[in-house]
Amino acid sequence: MKKLFISFLLLSLMGSVTVTATDGYFGVGYGAQNKGVAGAGIAWYKNSLLNGNPAGHVLLGKQYQIGVGLFNPNREYTVTGTPSMQPGTFGLLPGTVESDSKLFLMPSMGANWMINENSSFSATLFGNGGMNTNYAPVDMGATKVGTFGSSGRTGVNLAQLFIGLTYSRKIAEKHSIGLTSLLAYQYFEAKGLEAFSQMSSAPTKLTNNGTSGSLGYGFKIGYMGEIVNGLTLGASYQTKLSMSEFDDYAGLFAEKGDFDIPSTWTIGLAYEINNKWAILADYKMINYSDVASVSNIMDPMTLAPAFLNPGGDPNNPSDYTPNPNHAPLGSNDGAGFGWNDISIIKVGTEFSGIENWIFRAGYSHCEQPIPSSEVMFNILAPGVIENHITIGCSKYFTKSNKGIHASIVYAPSTSVKGYNPMDYEFDSTGNPIGPNQTIELEMNQFELEIAFTF
Repeated sequence: MKKLFISFLLLSLMGSVTVTATDGYFGVGYGAQNKGVAGAGIAWYKNSLLNGNPAGHVLLGKQYQIGVGLFNPNREYTVTGTPSMQPGTFGLLPGTVESDSKLFLMPSMGANWMINENSSFSATLFGNGGMNTNYAPVDMGATKVGTFGSSGRTGVNLAQLFIGLTYSRKIAEKHSIGLTSLLAYQYFEAKGLEAFSQMSSAPTKLTNNGTSGSLGYGFKIGYMGEIVNGLTLGASYQTKLSMSEFDDYAGLFAEKGDFDIPSTWTIGLAYEINNKWAILADYKMINYSDVASVSNIMDPMTLAPAFLNPGGDPNNPSDYTPNPNHAPLGSNDGAGFGWNDISIIKVGTEFSGIENWIFRAGYSHCEQPIPSSEVMFNILAPGVIENHITIGCSKYFTKSNKGIHASIVYAPSTSVKGYNPMDYEFDSTGNPIGPNQTIELEMNQFELEIAFTF
């Protein structure tokens, strides 16, 4: 029965980690306890098992944890302005379109075993993050029009699954270090992008190719130590995870389908006011610039393979001049999502003043990863959330590790608005005079997670 349960959980993870409450496309936290404090606690060992500070595991004792979250992201985009319909432009259908696929299950599991009183080994399985959009075509009566002009649905589905194997060791009284070996599997699917085929280095590997998988690895190191009585310092660094390419989407992502997972680092403090109340504060960086397919900007002047000569016939190939700066989708300099590196501030608190209960609250604020100039492609990945407000609690059945944990995460609606860089308003002589359409991306989300430790 136990083997059957674990097999079911593994299969559920592989199919369900498409999105999480997001710092960009990374999770705001990992596990119900950590999410209850908005992901804060790099210096707080008690919530460290699932993708926390590996240095904290040696302080956990023997522990097993399983959990499942229900995640509800609400994504939409609004296009304002009538497309110009001029040769060489790429206008979008005006209106607001909401993404379907609004409920996701996100299981996780982990275990920590003490090797001796000064060292431990742990294994964890969790979703690192992802992104998902699924836009239905607009019914125009005689036909249906998708986001980028196809007749079917438009969107992407990215999921990232991590397996972490951690060795943690005390190096002195109240000081410890840890090393995690990370194995990663990710899968991706895109649909409805046929209109970009002339801008791709490999049009047959651009869209509608089903699910493509990718494997990779990386490492995470951490330190945790009490620097003065009641005040603990924690820090961790996670390397960029080198992933194999999405071969079926080599004509979409820069560097022939490459989609590595960016590096991160975190530093923070935990202060125990007394034995019942602690305050946590973290500063985290996610280096999206590590990955060209995520950080490369979209430059319309490099996407087009050729430009129509003034007064030329759009249907006559000889009336076009080749683009000397052409960088098609899938090339090393091909367009990506244009995301910036982001810094994140997280604060949280835990109160254990009621016997066998712990209550949590937290707040996280991250910089906006998506510039207003990059709204076009980010219709597919509108990770615009900046703020998370969280609460949580734990009920322990005995004075051991056995308990049930719950967290609620709410991310208020956030939007980013910019111009469609591929459509222009023209004067009476046919010269472009400025942007013709605006695109607004908007998102909010809600998450409930339940976990058990034993």
